[in-house]
Amino acid sequence: MKKEPYDPLRLCVYATVALLAWLLGPWAVLGFAVLGFAGYWRARRAGLTRSKCLLRDTRLVLAYLALIGLAALAAIIL
Repeated sequence: MKKEPYDPLRLCVYATVALLAWLLGPWAVLGFAVLGFAGYWRARRAGLTRSKCLLRDTRLVLAYLALIGLAALAAIIL
């Protein structure tokens, strides 16, 4: 049985997110921060306490995403 080659899909996703952030500026950053926060909030309420994210603890991930969202909001307002 032949093993499938590695598909670097994540790299394509990262490049697309970077492109959107570059084109839309702080609005894209705010949107992704809110989307990520909502996803982690829902996962935490469902019982997820450890994430594959570098920060590991979902409370830290939520704080990180909230901070990013606040920074993007400040950039939009100012």
